Amino acid sequence: MSMEEAMTDTMSEAEAANELMRLAREIARHDRLYHAEDSPEISDPEYDALVRRNAELEARFPHLVREDSPSRKVGHAIAASPLSKVTHEVRMMSLDNAFNREEVEDWVARVRRYLNLAGDEPVAITAEDKIDGLSCSLRYEQGKLVRAATRGDGQVGEDVTANVAHIADIPQQIAASDMPDVFEVRGEIYMSKQDFTALNAAQHEAGGKLFANPRNAAAGSLRQKDASVTATRPLRFWAYGWGAASEVPAETQHEVMRRIEAWGFPVSPFLTVTDSVDAMIAHYDEIGRQRPDLGYEIDGVVYKVDRLDWQQRLGSVGKAPRWALAHKFPAERAETTLEAIDIQVGRTGKLTPVGRLAPVLVGGVTVTNVTLHNRDEIERLGVRPGDRIVIQRAGDVIPQVVENLTRDADRAPFVFPDNCPECESEAVAEEGEVDVRCTGGLICPAQRTQRLEHFVSRKALDIEGLGSKTIAQFFALGWLESPADIFRLHQRREEILALEGWQDKSVDNLLAAVEEKRAPDAARLLFGLGIRHVGETTSRDLMKNFHELPVLRDLADRARAGEDEAVQELTSIDGIGETVVSALGDFFHEPHNVSVWEDLLGEVSPPRYEVETLDSPVAGKTVVFTGKLETMSRDEAKAQAERLGAKAAGTVSAKTDLLVAGPGAGSKLKKAQELGIAVIDEAGWAEIVAQAG
Repeated sequence: MSMEEAMTDTMSEAEAANELMRLAREIARHDRLYHAEDSPEISDPEYDALVRRNAELEARFPHLVREDSPSRKVGHAIAASPLSKVTHEVRMMSLDNAFNREEVEDWVARVRRYLNLAGDEPVAITAEDKIDGLSCSLRYEQGKLVRAATRGDGQVGEDVTANVAHIADIPQQIAASDMPDVFEVRGEIYMSKQDFTALNAAQHEAGGKLFANPRNAAAGSLRQKDASVTATRPLRFWAYGWGAASEVPAETQHEVMRRIEAWGFPVSPFLTVTDSVDAMIAHYDEIGRQRPDLGYEIDGVVYKVDRLDWQQRLGSVGKAPRWALAHKFPAERAETTLEAIDIQVGRTGKLTPVGRLAPVLVGGVTVTNVTLHNRDEIERLGVRPGDRIVIQRAGDVIPQVVENLTRDADRAPFVFPDNCPECESEAVAEEGEVDVRCTGGLICPAQRTQRLEHFVSRKALDIEGLGSKTIAQFFALGWLESPADIFRLHQRREEILALEGWQDKSVDNLLAAVEEKRAPDAARLLFGLGIRHVGETTSRDLMKNFHELPVLRDLADRARAGEDEAVQELTSIDGIGETVVSALGDFFHEPHNVSVWEDLLGEVSPPRYEVETLDSPVAGKTVVFTGKLETMSRDEAKAQAERLGAKAAGTVSAKTDLLVAGPGAGSKLKKAQELGIAVIDEAGWAEIVAQAG
């Protein structure tokens, strides 16, 4: 019995309910990141562990299964998108997972029991590798492709018909005489490892977005508003099944798949039929052995009951068919030597240790670097240069150290630096934090370029034309040392024009964009300085109360000097605590920060910060927005709330007065209902805004 299983057996109903609520919220968030935004934050094994834990609790406490339980959902509601929505005639299901032989044996036994088969009656099972791509359904009528749709939430997907027209593996017309009048071919759109590497190299060269893995690259490439962008991406397709069909041209899974292959669709080269658990596991092991050499990413093997009449009898339960199972692979591992530990410095001054490795192939990718996260992680692993370590690519993407094989070797421990490797300023960890940070702030060259990027970013001063490549170039030339230097770029017009790639129009556009920010919004300016713990919302809250930046600095200085009245004046603002007060005081206490601050205010003149508010039913109240907003962005909604005299909060609590719930609202909506908080939809909010004028 695992530790979590033992804990489940001794858990109270209240504890189980709380954990199920947390798991529902966490899994929903990761579903959204993976399916709707193509930007996962955790590995597949970590995600699977969350789902398994949820299943264990629901099995132990079936009466606590929530309406928003992950076990009831497939995929995720599609993100707000310019692509039109498509309702699937036959729902696109998800698959239950197995992680070892015992779970595969249990599944086969359940199939036999459900079908009431005699002990000696064979059960044919197809087995094929599970490619890591984006599910897509292709609808053919009279042999012609009429619609292509992503899975979305299983019931509603996105119309990508124009986009798949550029994928060579997908025929636009099928002339086969045995093609049914209506037939939906379902499969995975993916990108090969080689094509993924080439795409990211091209993206890097062009200063574009880098994709985390081939699956994200395929999803991002397919879900383009402009199909001509998809046309430039090397996407591929292979079929694994079918959906709606006027007739099914065979009686078994394997026979139908071979018919689909004959119609011109690629299918898995590993597709086979097995007749026992031993044969299934042998095929799984063989695919696993070949996995590193495959040209595409896979994360397991899919088993399906071969007879279609048995599939129909078995049906589905919840989100998954009883007749299919995904047998997942463990994360791939490899052994190598840790050759060095380098320290990188980020925008906020965080010192992140990075392990430099003897190159090693893991999951078909050569790995040379691995993150060591922080000082505590180095101590936990006991790693030092020269150690032999085991690494894995978590979710086949992010390399991490899982074991130190030479921990007991007689070698001096790695000493984490007390000073920043870039500027020699003291590096310290604040009380209660594990991260060590450089105190050099704006004098630290490693932080400067990243802070300059933050200063001109969309939510700060929003200066168009100053991207990361331009900032790095100007910094290397000595033209940008601090934010104030941005406003002196007009003095370098001819020098910029002399650089490769710059023309009169592009230089003038850049300088005009800079000049437009000579009287910046004070809250944006404060946020742009990158003061720790002073984010976008905190900056607005501070400026709404104090209006002038010099007033805020004076209060921060007095608070740091121990003046209780100043501390109380700052902390009287809802959401402002001692952490923010200390961060402000520390920032203005550093002489180099003061120098940068004064230099900047010599170039810009932010007007007095005032938020024009209107009389409205929500004036003075706290509003929370949740779910997908379809007619406006979340930033626009928050701005509307402020204009109406309300506070836009991020979480639901007893202090919340109103919840605006869009499609996909989950735990926040339920909590609001439990607390008796008023709930309206987006249309109701629009009426409030319109009435206020």
